[in-house]
Amino acid sequence: MGGDQTSTGDVPTDAVGRRVSCDGERATVRYVGPVPPTAGLWLGVEWDNPERGKHDGSHKGVQYFTCGHPKGGSFVRPEKASFGVDFLTAVQEYYMFDTEKVFEEDVVSSRTLEFIGFKSHNRLHFPSDPSAHRHAFSSIKVLSLINCALTWPQILDCASMWPQLEDLCVAQNNITELQRPVEVLQSLRMLDLSGNALVDDSVLSLAALPRLENLRMSTTGLSVLRFDDVPPGGKSSAFPALKTLYLEDNNISQWCVVDELAKLQSLVSLTCRRNRLVSSDKNARTTNQLLIAKLGQLVFLNNCKILPEDRRGAELDYIKMFGEEWLKAGGHRDPQQSHPSTQFTSQHPCYQSLIDKYGAPEEGELKKQRPFALKNQLINITFVFPDDPDRKPIQKKLPVSMVVQKVKGLLYRLLKIPVAQLKLSYTNSKIVGIEIEIDRDLKPLIFYSIEDGDEVLVRWS
Repeated sequence: MGGDQTSTGDVPTDAVGRRVSCDGERATVRYVGPVPPTAGLWLGVEWDNPERGKHDGSHKGVQYFTCGHPKGGSFVRPEKASFGVDFLTAVQEYYMFDTEKVFEEDVVSSRTLEFIGFKSHNRLHFPSDPSAHRHAFSSIKVLSLINCALTWPQILDCASMWPQLEDLCVAQNNITELQRPVEVLQSLRMLDLSGNALVDDSVLSLAALPRLENLRMSTTGLSVLRFDDVPPGGKSSAFPALKTLYLEDNNISQWCVVDELAKLQSLVSLTCRRNRLVSSDKNARTTNQLLIAKLGQLVFLNNCKILPEDRRGAELDYIKMFGEEWLKAGGHRDPQQSHPSTQFTSQHPCYQSLIDKYGAPEEGELKKQRPFALKNQLINITFVFPDDPDRKPIQKKLPVSMVVQKVKGLLYRLLKIPVAQLKLSYTNSKIVGIEIEIDRDLKPLIFYSIEDGDEVLVRWS
């Protein structure tokens, strides 16, 4: 705290709970008033960055306010804090309409309300009675609240204001454990929870949303999903309308999770790059084949359409790959004598349906599960240089286990460009127009699902 100052500054009457900016740092006002023995007015603030704070809201044994971090609070003079522009004024400036008429006319219904300029570092002050504002926001269908430090209970409390909401993006907030939406969010078609540290088991709290078609849970730390209302091979009542699911950059490592996803009755598109799912031969192409075979109704995998010949090849290979295991577990080419064990059918719930489709494997077709060998993991990669059109492409055969750092070392030897200046990305012939950044030096190529024949784009600064 500073010395004695008497200036009251320009402090709003509703300052407590408001957001402020002080010397480029953001905070929330928790207290307005005197702090003896100093004179004048003080603002007690809780910093977004706790390292900026000094205490827990107390001074000389008196608790003036509380904050989530024991060192996350400070007292600042009002003139040091900027309250910025209120939301309605910002909307008025951006959309050029009179905010006084928002509550009298259907202004919101006539225009799409975007949160341009409110993408991050905001902390919203919620009304005490959200339902009282239901009419004002009754026509909103798309709402984006990215990086606003929101919790799921806060979102549910305010959801009554958005009765027609269809698309909700709450990525990069403080959402952990999900609770079931009761009489709210029932019209949602898209929900983006990416970048939140979700509790695995709580995902089922969303399972009853009747219209949810697109669910995005990338970078949420998920490792397990279970739908226990039906046995392996059945169709769950959970997420009845879900067609598209994003699970990129998570911790999924068990194939039983994929078998659980097969229970989703409407799922046709799955994106699950950069998880820990690997096949026995550690080959990215084999991993994709297993995904296709296990998910029989999937149409798109990692944004690539699954062609009929790709599905047929994947399913036939699956039969051959696990045929010997099936025979040892009690399977038989004669359906009357075929009684595979419960353990096998639990691990391979799709196997019987594939046999019904293609027939049981012949002895000569069975694939032995060979130990992982270097020759089975080599892929052809073409290095291209989009910023240097005169430089010819370079083709190399590299192991999928090779880490990005070593790939950059190879490029240094070839190009004499310092490793620190190299920036890599890659394109896949199946995904036209999409360039995927390779930005983690200690990850192997297989982590990025780079396949045989892909192009790696090399740039440098």
